[in-house]
Amino acid sequence: MIQTRVQTNKSREQHGGTHLLLAMTPGASPLLLLRAALLLAALAASCGAPLDDPAALLRRAKEAEFMGWMVGVRRRIHENPELGYEEFATSELVRRELDAMGIPYRHPFAVTGVVATVGTAGPPFVALRADMDALPMQESVEWEHKSKVPGKMHGCGHDAHVAMLLGSAKILQEHRDELQGTVVLLFQPAEEGGGGAKKMLEAGAVENIEAMFGIHVADIVPIGVVASRPGPIMAGSGFFEAVISGKGGHAALPHHTIDPILASSSVIVSLQQLVSREADPLDSQVVTVGKFQGGGAFNVIPDSVTIGGTFRAFLKESFDQLKQRIEEVIVSQASVQRCSAVVDFMNKDKPFFPPTINDPELHDFFAKVAGEMVGPSNVIDRRPLMGSEDFAFYAEAVPRTYYYFLGMLNETRGPQAPHHSPYFTINEDVLPYGAAMQASLVGRYLLEHQHVTAAKAAPRDEL
Repeated sequence: MIQTRVQTNKSREQHGGTHLLLAMTPGASPLLLLRAALLLAALAASCGAPLDDPAALLRRAKEAEFMGWMVGVRRRIHENPELGYEEFATSELVRRELDAMGIPYRHPFAVTGVVATVGTAGPPFVALRADMDALPMQESVEWEHKSKVPGKMHGCGHDAHVAMLLGSAKILQEHRDELQGTVVLLFQPAEEGGGGAKKMLEAGAVENIEAMFGIHVADIVPIGVVASRPGPIMAGSGFFEAVISGKGGHAALPHHTIDPILASSSVIVSLQQLVSREADPLDSQVVTVGKFQGGGAFNVIPDSVTIGGTFRAFLKESFDQLKQRIEEVIVSQASVQRCSAVVDFMNKDKPFFPPTINDPELHDFFAKVAGEMVGPSNVIDRRPLMGSEDFAFYAEAVPRTYYYFLGMLNETRGPQAPHHSPYFTINEDVLPYGAAMQASLVGRYLLEHQHVTAAKAAPRDEL
């Protein structure tokens, strides 16, 4: 199918060349001259400026037809949200668009993931990634393309991420002869807590890749502005659940019971002291208990209580220390109140996310390329976030990784609801920025990191 599409494009180019030759002959008709002029304009638009011109790539992505196509892709995905490892329709849409562009890919990775390549099929390899999954929540925004699936919504912007990466693919394919290596495009499932990046990694999706860029739309950063920083930018995170067991009975006779509610209350207070009294004040950490379930009557002390929460840190040592102390505090404080406790960190179903740490050299590179596209004043530092991102898993196999935020806030549109809100919306003006930014980063990276041996070696699929 890909070969047929490539041949069709060649046939069109040859047919267009015939029109140009005829137009150059003496006595050519005005209609033929007009057709030739239109063809030249179309060829100029399709070729565009060099891949090494970020501002020109942004202008290309903002063209009405290009922009309309990305908006259409994003809205189709938004109407049919799918949860982690269930993104079958989204994956099929991605593959159809890649087929239409003549871009080869492999599938499936991690159930629904897709890995596509553009370029020479030889080194160096540089990667881009988009997450595809939605959230288990009901959309409250009333508009023409509202989610058609009850209880599911793209409330974090992953539909925009997919549309933007497909836009980047289109730009890169238009400039494939300029690429000095191979761009790997990862369409990843299950970012929202499912550890899809870890599964992609285990499936071999990032073999031989030397650098990788991740992107996320940002609800509080203005449109046309990008934000990031070197070093830690998002925290590592984990979850815990504990069952604290005592002896239930009538609330009027507490001396005949062993009260797990009292024990759980002591546990929660003690857990807060892990950060306030054991952590370095300059080393940001969080322990939050967000779940407390126990009992169902006003006058009954239950047999057990279940609590659960999350813990986060930017340093691996701090993260490991928190994990150890959470278990020690829960078990010890429960025993003080004559209860027992069992702690589960649920790492099989909810894998621990490592901290997301940006390579310092890639930060300088990003700031330079982004500055050429949006202007140096629109490349800003972003404070580290205690939120987590499974993009961090890729750093286990990729030597250099970089994660940044793409602004979409436009106050003239009215209030912008935050991510994971049922009222969250996408400012679709952000799509060209994402498509052009990603294409510019990898195109420039390949230009500046050519392998001397790669120019002499015959292209081969090393991915």
